[in-house]
Amino acid sequence: MNADGGLLLIAILASSLVPGLLIFFLPEERHGLRTLLNLSAAGIKLVLVGVLLLGVQRGETFEFGLTLLPGVDFVLAADALSLLFATLSSILWFVTTLYAIGYLEGSPRRSRFFGFFSLCVSATVGIALSGNLITFVIFYEILTLATWPLVVHRGTPEALRAGRLYLAYTVTSGLVLLAAVIALNLLAGSQPFASGGYLLHLPDELHGLLQIIGLALIAGFAVKAALIPLHSWLPQAMVAPAPVSALLHAVAVVKAGAFGIVRTLNDVFGLELAADLRLTDVLLVLAALTIVYGSIQALRAQDIKQRLAFSTVSQVSYIALGVAMAGPLGVIGGLVHLVHQGLTKITLFFCAGNFAETLGIHEIREMRGVGRRMPLTMAAFTVGGLGMIGLPPLAGFISKWYLGLGALEGEAAWILGILAMSSLLNAAYFLPPIIAGWMAEPEVTRPPAHKTRFESHWMLLFPTLFVAVLALLPGLLAGLELSPLGWVELIVERGYVLVPGGDMDNGTGVSP
Repeated sequence: MNADGGLLLIAILASSLVPGLLIFFLPEERHGLRTLLNLSAAGIKLVLVGVLLLGVQRGETFEFGLTLLPGVDFVLAADALSLLFATLSSILWFVTTLYAIGYLEGSPRRSRFFGFFSLCVSATVGIALSGNLITFVIFYEILTLATWPLVVHRGTPEALRAGRLYLAYTVTSGLVLLAAVIALNLLAGSQPFASGGYLLHLPDELHGLLQIIGLALIAGFAVKAALIPLHSWLPQAMVAPAPVSALLHAVAVVKAGAFGIVRTLNDVFGLELAADLRLTDVLLVLAALTIVYGSIQALRAQDIKQRLAFSTVSQVSYIALGVAMAGPLGVIGGLVHLVHQGLTKITLFFCAGNFAETLGIHEIREMRGVGRRMPLTMAAFTVGGLGMIGLPPLAGFISKWYLGLGALEGEAAWILGILAMSSLLNAAYFLPPIIAGWMAEPEVTRPPAHKTRFESHWMLLFPTLFVAVLALLPGLLAGLELSPLGWVELIVERGYVLVPGGDMDNGTGVSP
């Protein structure tokens, strides 16, 4: 145990929680102080998570525990898996904060927005660092309460309707999760997450009950992960401002749901027991159906953000698909896609926000010729779109490559068909706007909404270009130890090894 490990975990949570609470009380005109609090908090969190990352890589232990009630423990802990999510969230929060400051310049209710924005990230990092299922659900429900005001921020009838739908789905799923966690706590006690699970000691007579509890946990997390048929809230939530959309899709909500599924299968049940209870089979079918359904709906959508939303419905399911394969290669593909999808999707949503704020472009058909007016933003959109399709050497290709290897490893050729169909559909809904954006004549010549020396406000443009570069690097630098792929291989080496002796080489060249 690192002597200061618990303090570091608390400091990471406090680095966004305390400034967020202070921001609530700032008058609207204190723009400079609010910006200072936002950016300094994001920077401090990034540094602290970096310290934690290096410690975990060296094998140090970080843990904090507190008894809330008899048999109910609040536990924070850091392992390689938690750092995958925490690092992604911290990096993208910093960039999204800068983008949101520029996007909301001159807008009303900014103190309220950034207060809840900070609480949202505190809850997300809390989810990443949760050491047991009870702590996870506490932060998971705080995330629901912190993101609802962001969804309804504009206060329009559409926003309020989307907010009601969001609450209906997430609160109901939260009650299901709470019931499942209470039942599990009665059966096994308040246990910390453990690679391989902590339920194997329970007698076979309880397997029927465990199966029901496992399905309830998957269903509860499937709402935020947007697995069909529990996905409808996500496209409706696109009425929120672009920074919120980016937060929902790339950083916080859908990733929290997917991360909950990962923790349930590996660290509560264990992949071996989950497979015996057929939980992985159920998840495989749900994920495969969601991948195809989301892609078809994205192809039909004509609003840019709606198309990106349905793309998220499809793409996040790759995470569930990979983990449900229950083999090392599939797990690598699923976990690394948590990072790859986040970097690529935030790039696309930033681009959508730039198009809307600069030229008033909201529909796919309006993107004709936009590359001539906004070449840098269109270049970033191209990187994001091609990454989602999975063209080499972009990060999306690496995710799909390992998912394909996992399908071969598990002798599940039908999964290869799902991946091929998804890639074709991805190409069908991303390539036309990319080609039209660069090659077609613009239908309407719009003057910029704001005068600027760049093609967009610099606080919108620079974060977009930065995340576009980030979306490129995981594919180009995949061989490095601290690349997302290298880190996921470390995760699998430490906790997801399912073959005798921990040898993952299996003739595929994968050997962490």
